[in-house]
Amino acid sequence: MTSRQNTRVIQIGNQKIGGGNPILIQSMTNIPAKKRNESLIQINSLAGSGAELVRLAVLDMEDAQAIQELSEKSPVPLIADIHFDYRLAIESLNRGIAGLRLNPGNIREKDKVKHIVDLAALKKVPIRIGVNAGSLDKTRYPHPTAANMVKSALEHIQILEEIGFYEIKVSLKSSDIRTMIEANRLFSQERDYPLHLGVTEAGTLISSAVRSSIGIGTLLLEGLGDTLRVSVSGDPVKELKIAKEILISLKLRKGVLFIACPTCGRTVVDTEKIALELEEEFGNLDEKLTIAVMGCVVNGPGEAKEADIALIGGEKESLIYLGGSFYKKIPTSKILAEMKEAVSVFLNKREK
Repeated sequence: MTSRQNTRVIQIGNQKIGGGNPILIQSMTNIPAKKRNESLIQINSLAGSGAELVRLAVLDMEDAQAIQELSEKSPVPLIADIHFDYRLAIESLNRGIAGLRLNPGNIREKDKVKHIVDLAALKKVPIRIGVNAGSLDKTRYPHPTAANMVKSALEHIQILEEIGFYEIKVSLKSSDIRTMIEANRLFSQERDYPLHLGVTEAGTLISSAVRSSIGIGTLLLEGLGDTLRVSVSGDPVKELKIAKEILISLKLRKGVLFIACPTCGRTVVDTEKIALELEEEFGNLDEKLTIAVMGCVVNGPGEAKEADIALIGGEKESLIYLGGSFYKKIPTSKILAEMKEAVSVFLNKREK
């Protein structure tokens, strides 16, 4: 893995972004902000499932006016997503929003942009420039190429830089994975602003998991990306497990990495059932840990030596390895209880 690009550091609420700080997971509500109680329930649900930043669509003044209450009660910083109407940005800033997602070129009138920027600077609120391939100005950029996306982003950025504002984060998203990857690569050669990664309109759960993992994962492996969002049609809570799994799999954050063999003719235990039970039990453990579940003696011992904790399942008896060494033989009927004990033993030893 390439070392991470050293981007400019910005701060959204209590979260520092860029410059080698931890990569953060972002999500977005799909309930109007004006429905305050419902919005807050969803914000708390997203935060409880792993979102560290939450974006809200601010479509009218009633949405903007709800921000004060939502921000005061939210466990994570909130970002207002605003298009065209500068008054919504001003109201959101005055109501205590932690971040803005706003393309200044869409506001058009420079004095109104300056009004937003001056207030954002006063309140120390960063602005994210968000360029989506599908929403490029077709009169100027008829083809949604990576190069055109970067040109559009730089034009928006220039408006802010000319006013003296540099607390900027940038996203370049496309439903086409190759375009999204190339746009972020190109942009990273032009500016050092932190990047927010995502494959937009990635589809339903399985489709999004695959496409987001390829697009976001490729860039993260190249050292690019400071925040990310996995886009899933439907309940946004579903995004978060995928996002966390991407970061854990690339060893970019703590968490349990589960390894489980596919079923085959040699397997004598239900590896899927066991793996799912272990994921349910240990999936939220805030520890850097690898757990392997193997169903036969062909690949089992090799994986066991590389994993922190490994189970080699047998028809009546199974084997547990800790730190690459044989630990104990157990009845297959007691796997879950024995693995709980093994995890506890391993973590206690590691702490000493």
